[in-house]
Amino acid sequence: MSAALNLQAIAAALVADLGVPNPEGAWRAFQRGEYAVVDRFELEGRSFVLARRRDTTERLSHRSRRALELRAAGVALKVIAFELGVSPATVSRDIARSIVGAKIRNARQNIARGARDTEDADTEASLREATASLDSLLRSLPEADTVDAIRGIEGQAAAVSFGVFGRLILRDKAEFAFTVRTRRPPRDRVNALLSFLYTLLQGDCTAALEGVGLDPQFGFLHALRPGRPALALDLMEEFRPCIADRLALTLINRRQINPAQFEEHEKGAVLLNEEGRKIVLTEYQKRKQEEVRHPFLKETTPLGLVPHLQARLLARHLRGDLPSYSPFTVR
Repeated sequence: MSAALNLQAIAAALVADLGVPNPEGAWRAFQRGEYAVVDRFELEGRSFVLARRRDTTERLSHRSRRALELRAAGVALKVIAFELGVSPATVSRDIARSIVGAKIRNARQNIARGARDTEDADTEASLREATASLDSLLRSLPEADTVDAIRGIEGQAAAVSFGVFGRLILRDKAEFAFTVRTRRPPRDRVNALLSFLYTLLQGDCTAALEGVGLDPQFGFLHALRPGRPALALDLMEEFRPCIADRLALTLINRRQINPAQFEEHEKGAVLLNEEGRKIVLTEYQKRKQEEVRHPFLKETTPLGLVPHLQARLLARHLRGDLPSYSPFTVR
């Protein structure tokens, strides 16, 4: 936090005291891809972007610059893909398949871990049956040749995962009973916790996409609807199990959160109260600081940085710099 504040203070001082030489030229260079975004923030009602000049080897290709020009003009990603010679249906299908495959693998990891750790034979049997079902769905994924078919597999996988989610809760099972995923509104404490974490994750994924110039509204797996950040929802799918679901289980099983930090509202809604939200926010930030090994980059990085890395990989794939999108999976 202090480093970010120092960056903001330095940037504000430079703008106030030194000014920006040739701002129009700097902006055009930024549009040409000669600068890489380091940070962005709001200060005193103004928007700031911190960027560093790229090395010559980092400059964008002609194909990348054309994609950037089209995005700057407000052209949808699928239209850009078409202009660059890629079928929008193919782009949507392949990206959707990659995302769903990663989500299923990451969910399987949570369930397999639960099966190894439990001492209850019935729970172990149920969890191992669930992992076998997810394995079967993964095997069927390459044969799904439309986005609708991929959505169907994702729905089946979600049903399997949430069907045994309650088995992964080891403490205070009566207070944190979970049988089915409910939203708008969440009907129990576990669903309230999951919904809050998913909202935080969606915000991070939206910021990550905007940081690389992708419009969060135009998705591939999720259909376009007014006011819905479909691409942010796409990106967050691979992170739901390893960030949100895993943290929800940790908070409950370590008794870092308790029933007193929830409140019931009219029409059966259950939500975190202010104290509960503060606890979850604090632990969410701690979770993002944990180091993980990125499977594509082969480097260790904070988990909170991974959505930004994935957004960059997705943007590079859409520009044609990468042959496919490599989603994030955990081990």
